[in-house]
Parts: sequence; structure tokens; C-alpha cells
Amino acid sequence: MKILMVNKFLYPAGGAETYVFKLGEYWKKHGHEVEYFGMYHPKNIVGNRWELYCDSKDFHKKGIGANLTNPFKLIYSAEAKRKIRYILNVFQPDVMHINNFNYQLTPSILTAVKEYRRQCGKKIRVVYTAHDSQMVCPNHYMYSPSQRYVCEKCLHGSYWNCVSGRCIHNSFFRSCVGAAEGVYWKKRNIYSMMDVIICPSFFMKEKLDTNSVLSGRTVMLRNFMEPLKVKSVKKGEYVLYFGRYSDEKGIRMLLDVCRKLPQIPFVFAGKGSLSDLVEGISNVKNVGFLTGDDLTKLIGGARFSVCPSECHENCPFSVIESIMCGIPVLGSDRGGIPELIKDGRTGWLFPGGDRERLQEMIQTIWNSSEPEMFRSACRKETFDTLEEYGRKILPLYRGE
Repeated sequence: MKILMVNKFLYPAGGAETYVFKLGEYWKKHGHEVEYFGMYHPKNIVGNRWELYCDSKDFHKKGIGANLTNPFKLIYSAEAKRKIRYILNVFQPDVMHINNFNYQLTPSILTAVKEYRRQCGKKIRVVYTAHDSQMVCPNHYMYSPSQRYVCEKCLHGSYWNCVSGRCIHNSFFRSCVGAAEGVYWKKRNIYSMMDVIICPSFFMKEKLDTNSVLSGRTVMLRNFMEPLKVKSVKKGEYVLYFGRYSDEKGIRMLLDVCRKLPQIPFVFAGKGSLSDLVEGISNVKNVGFLTGDDLTKLIGGARFSVCPSECHENCPFSVIESIMCGIPVLGSDRGGIPELIKDGRTGWLFPGGDRERLQEMIQTIWNSSEPEMFRSACRKETFDTLEEYGRKILPLYRGE
């Protein structure tokens, strides 16, 4: 089988990229032919034999020049359509597996598929993994950064709600671009081109199913996770947060709690727009972005981890990784997080955005024996391995 993996980033940038790279390697291991399409970057670790990539676009870029020249390219990319159409013609894939693409590759890649199907008469399967809620929410978090609360207005109303709430980077201009992108492609009914939409959580499936074009195409399939080997420790030495340093992840709230609990040591591992805020707090150690064995060792040394997200999470790898390492998680009750944590068994849940409750629970849990008691239950939790996940996706690729 010929498989074209599509993702805007082709270098390690987050959980979606980890998913793309590992799944691509899995297909190669099992004898399938795999090519990749995305943006050019000097750190790219995968690619295609024709060296065809889109020019790099940064939706975070500031400045008048960027505002005047980039808006339409963030909605429709003639370059992406032209280049992926060439790859479709010469590679003739059986499946195009799309991941993150909005604002960089843009849905124009789907118009290339439409033309290819019509002109070549080949029924290429289009499979999409919904790593976020972009197709029903322009800022893809279902979260208002200006007001710091979860928001589902666009699910049941107009995408122009994004503008009034300045929902993208708290910027009027970027919110206008995001709303225009959503309205334009909704009118063109472009997402009807997708045959299957893989949702990593029941929560995500429920939200996407509010859209009549998407409902009926969605399938819930939890993210895979390979078994992790962690050296057993008697008692963890710190409370751990690992992930992106950004507002929607609840970083500001968690750091406020850290300051109020100076007797408890915290370790932060990650990177992001709020990295500067993680520095200069006496009981907080920032170790930066870690992967592989270094991250696994760090998780294994924690008393428990915290996932304080204020936005609706989908299926955070940080929660799965922590539990797989035998470390319970204190998580917010937002999005798909409650699907991963068994409250009172593999961790605890608190009301998302409730700073006082978060502080109270961290202090209580730190002083209790529950973190050690929950470790055996965590180790008994199972998630699909990559092999098991691949066997479940193959029928979706084949249209079975």
C-alpha cells in the first residue's frame, strides 16, 4: 500500500509529530511505501523523494509586513495545492493520512485531492486524525485566551464569534483570519472530502459530531503508547509538570500555586511562549524540553504529575505517559482528561480553572500516602501499543 503522511511540521514539534513519525515508521516496517508532505524546515527528519515542501509560514509572526502579505496564504495556499497535486500524480497513493494542516498547508490540499480523483479516476482514501478541534473552532482549543474560559460558541453559532472574543493569540487581526478561514472552507464544504476522521477521545468525537458534515465520519481511537520501563522508586521527590508552557495549559495558574506552596518542590519540563515565567521561583526547577529516556526518568522520579489545562484537552500524551510510568496524575476535568484518569485510583480530578481547589489538592496529596498507593493501579492501565493501533487503523485505510 502507498501512504502519503501529511503534517505541517516534519520535525519534532509536539505530540502530533510524534504520532506521525512513529506511525509512518510502523507502515514502513510492515512493507508499505510511505512519503511525507509538509513545510520545509532545516530540522526536518522525514520528507519525500521529490524534495517538494511548502515554504515555512508562521502564524505567530508579528509586524505590519506580515499582516499585509500573509492573510490569504493562511487561508488558501496555491503552493501547497500545486506541490501536493504533483506528488499525488507521480506517487499515486492509496491513502493520504492528514494530520495538522490549517493556517500553513491549508485545506487547499483537499481541493488537490478532489481534482485528482476527478481527473485520474483514482479513489484515494483520505484519513484525518483530529489532534485538535480546528474543524469546528478557529483557535482549535475551544478556549478564550482573553477571558481565560472554555468556549463553544463557534460549535453552535458563527465562526465570527472568534473575532469578538479575540480567540487567536488574543489578536483581532489573527482572529479575523481564523474566522475567515473557517467560514470560507465551511461554505466550500471542503471537509466532506475526508472519508474517515479519527478522534483520540470520546470528547473530541462528540464535539466534531455537532457538525453535520463531520458526523458519521468520526471514529474514536485512543492514541497509542509503547510500554515504558521506569526504575521503581520508593517515594517521589517532586511534583512534575511536563508539556507546553502556554496560557491554555494552565501554566500561570499552576505557577501561582507553586509560589503559595514554597515547602513543595516542583519540576517543570517543556518549552513555550511563557518560558520566562517559569524562571525565578525558588521551589520551581525548569529543566527545559526533554524526550526519550531523559523524560521517562524524570517522570519516574515524581511523586505525582499535574495536568492543569484550562482548555478542552483532547488526549494529552503527558497524562498517558505519566500513568504508564506508574505515576498518578492530578488533572483538570476539561475535555478528554477525565477519560484517561480514574479518579481515586490512577489520579485525581479538579475543576478546571479553580486555582484555590488546585492548591488545596496539591497540598493534601503531597502530604498523603495516596501517590504511592496509586502506583500499582497506574501500572495496570493499558493503552494500545503501536502494533495494536496499526492493526485497528488498517481497515480504515482500506475502507472496510
